[in-house]
Amino acid sequence: MSASIGVIGAGLVGSGWTIVFARAGHTVRAYDSNGDIRASLRDRVAANLESLQEYGLVDDAQSILARVEVVDSLGEAVDEVSYVQESVLERTDVKRELYETIDGIVGAEVPVGSSSSGIPASAFTEGLRRAANYLVAHPVNPPYLHPLVELVPSPLTDPATVDRVHGLMEDVGQIPIRVNGEVEGFILNRLQGAMLREAWALFEEGYANAADIDRTVKHGLGLRWSFMGPFETIDLNAPGGVRDYAQRLGGLYLSIARDRTDPKPWSDELISRVESERRGTLDLDDLPVRCSWRDRRLMALAAHKASAESGESDGSGSSR
Repeated sequence: MSASIGVIGAGLVGSGWTIVFARAGHTVRAYDSNGDIRASLRDRVAANLESLQEYGLVDDAQSILARVEVVDSLGEAVDEVSYVQESVLERTDVKRELYETIDGIVGAEVPVGSSSSGIPASAFTEGLRRAANYLVAHPVNPPYLHPLVELVPSPLTDPATVDRVHGLMEDVGQIPIRVNGEVEGFILNRLQGAMLREAWALFEEGYANAADIDRTVKHGLGLRWSFMGPFETIDLNAPGGVRDYAQRLGGLYLSIARDRTDPKPWSDELISRVESERRGTLDLDDLPVRCSWRDRRLMALAAHKASAESGESDGSGSSR
């Protein structure tokens, strides 16, 4: 059964969420305080839906677009909706001001998920009347191509709210995970951060250039990571499974971890060196073109995965 969904903040992430919910059959009321962003939303959504249709990821782009309504006020966006997804600027003060307003106008039983990439919900919802209904629902951008959503409750979030949002995300085709506490960076960015820390260090120490580090992931680790996670990877990489792998290579990884006991910030000199290499490969003016290329490659991968994984077990005992 379809319902109305409110989307607050209609930039890159918010417009992506708009597609997710509309694609699943929901009417979306999208709002952004910036009039230019509001004015361009439907065109941006339409362009992305056309690309998705080219790859067979949606059947009827126009019918999906017809479920998108751009509204001119915050009140219209949250009026009589069943769920609200917030995707405003990643600043605590901006989010706090917004939630103080939402708290007085959103329905008493309506969950509100924040697309926050790292700010915990408690930082901008503590003390609010409906804090039990608020949590982080952090996507990977763009969410209509990356199904993962991290659900991170604050200490005040009602467990029933997490259950409801988990069910909604599954219903709209996303893959929600539950983060059991407000750990900094949540799960995805902590995993990404561990790789970035090592990538920057290996570059700084001269062991490889940026292009070869990228190739290591692109043509090595990333191929299997597109359909397996780290625990399944190591479980399959030793004859006796994960315990055998841990016994064989645990010492190596411990030694590597101990080698990075004094993390340092990325210096401006280091950033400039990586930037120089990247700009030698890709001119700054060409970034939007390359981003479009990335999204189209993701669409092709999503289409392949949808075909390959139909009815296939995900390795956890369930099928997708």
